Amino acid sequence: MQPIPILFEDANLLVVNKPVGVAMHDALDSKLGAPKDNALAIEHEDTDKNAAQKESSACKGEDTLRTDGIVTQLKKQLSFSELHLCHRLDTGTSGCLCLAKNAKTAAEIGELFSSRRIGKFYLALSEHKPKKKQGAIIGDMKNRRGGQRILLKSQENPAITQFFSHAAKPGTRGFIVKPHSGKTHQIRVALKSIGAPILGDSLYGGAPSDRLYLHAWHLRLPLSAGELSITAPFDTGRVVNESEVQAWYSALQQPDSYPWPSLPARFSTPPIDKLNVLG
Repeated sequence: MQPIPILFEDANLLVVNKPVGVAMHDALDSKLGAPKDNALAIEHEDTDKNAAQKESSACKGEDTLRTDGIVTQLKKQLSFSELHLCHRLDTGTSGCLCLAKNAKTAAEIGELFSSRRIGKFYLALSEHKPKKKQGAIIGDMKNRRGGQRILLKSQENPAITQFFSHAAKPGTRGFIVKPHSGKTHQIRVALKSIGAPILGDSLYGGAPSDRLYLHAWHLRLPLSAGELSITAPFDTGRVVNESEVQAWYSALQQPDSYPWPSLPARFSTPPIDKLNVLG
């Protein structure tokens, strides 16, 4: 197993470039049962009943395999006894992932995420032409059978996603995506809704490929100790390493330099001083 790349580390915080196919949490898989999740599988939490059944089977000595999630892998890799996930990425998504070394830092970063003060920027590829080349996708999300989610026209508690897109190569579009909320499958559903499912995303109709081409590219964290900006290289996968796609990737500007339009007032993040009072 290859070591997980470390992008940043200090006394309180660890930021890694999460590899494709690594889940957030450990999983127990039967050797004789269904195949383990692959890079495009739907990440889910076990119900208490299912978790208890798995633990019971393990205790009885039935054939099981433990697959380490990223927290366990990093604890082993770095000989740490304590690590806290600050947010989540889908199993098939690569890129910036924050982990705190103590509960205090985890609480600080968790509050920054929940109050939408962290700048998050993703990269994605699609072999489909979008209905529009840039803009905002805003709508509530609803669960469907089979692990899918869909975008609704209502906007009571909406997922908010802004994007720019450019040709990465003939027949492939490159997207720079800025999600303002953090809902499950948000970017995957958003791009599907404009007719451009992500390359490799079989769940949402993306063209088959060697991986899910969604990457958590850049994080900007306004920490109490000072602002931290981290970029994760997008360099895993056959398509992203093609010369034409590499030319698109190399020409990308810093994410904050793009002319992101202001959101409608009702969706705008409250001023920081108000957030501190309310929080």
